[in-house]
Amino acid sequence: MTTQAPPSGRRSRGVSIPLLRRSRRKDLVEVPARADVLALASILLSYPDDAWYADAHEMGAAVAALPDSAPAAHLRAFWDQHARMEPRAARAHYVETFDLRRKSSLFLSYYLHGDTRQRGMALLALKQRYRACGFAPDDGELPDYLPMVLEFASRAGTGAGEAPLRTHRGGIELVRRSLADRGSHYREILEAIGDLLGPVTDRQRGEVDQLALAGPPTDDAGLEIASMPYGGASWTDTPGAPFGPPEFTCAPEGR
Repeated sequence: MTTQAPPSGRRSRGVSIPLLRRSRRKDLVEVPARADVLALASILLSYPDDAWYADAHEMGAAVAALPDSAPAAHLRAFWDQHARMEPRAARAHYVETFDLRRKSSLFLSYYLHGDTRQRGMALLALKQRYRACGFAPDDGELPDYLPMVLEFASRAGTGAGEAPLRTHRGGIELVRRSLADRGSHYREILEAIGDLLGPVTDRQRGEVDQLALAGPPTDDAGLEIASMPYGGASWTDTPGAPFGPPEFTCAPEGR
């Protein structure tokens, strides 16, 4: 098989499952092997390049070994479907699903802040949170990239670690809805994340409904970051130009 590099900033990580940290929160949904679920969701949601497939046997074994839970069942359902896909088709599906549609972008701060100056501040604050917790991901990735946020949550615990996921729950729910509407097997990973975080509240559901209709905030001044602006995908969720900074997108093989 011809070696294909992942999109810049999307580097496959070897399967390394951190230890589950004891939670002090009283409102958490109890999920066995919580950190393992988060770590595997991070890896499975990453771009399936050659390095990803090199770890496929280990990933499949780790998913199968998860203690029974609703999130684990969703990850197994994803794996069962993904394992039947040819790598070329899997890569094309990933790009079409996450890079070409605004409603299923994996860059979470877009849903909360749009392309505004507030988004730049949110990205900086998230990077500072990572550093304060001793988490040092590759600087080539935006800190709001969902696989990175999941990896951080798996390592930093349920308090500081899962806080970014809860902050961006609306965006995660919108991505889940979009994937479910299109029948993508990646919806199973978003279902697993949602089950782990707990039910969406009525207020959150209303906010997601509004976001789905109107889109994220806008600011004519825009962002003064080198990685912006995004491509021309429509908020109606029809495919468009790659949605994401150019260094975070790629074309499927054969294009």
